[in-house]
Amino acid sequence: MKNIRPYFLPILFVLMTVSLSSCEVIGDIFKAGMWTAVIIIVIIVLIITWIFRKIRR
Repeated sequence: MKNIRPYFLPILFVLMTVSLSSCEVIGDIFKAGMWTAVIIIVIIVLIITWIFRKIRR
């Protein structure tokens, strides 16, 4: 398991970069409304924080 750790974050970032076009996603979120955007951003930050806590254990 320890051999996979150094490769996990770069692979995750490449996967996110390829699968999500940030400008398109942000534009669609703000079309839906400001409060929707705030809620989605908070949820994304919480998920990323949870993932980092799981990795560090």
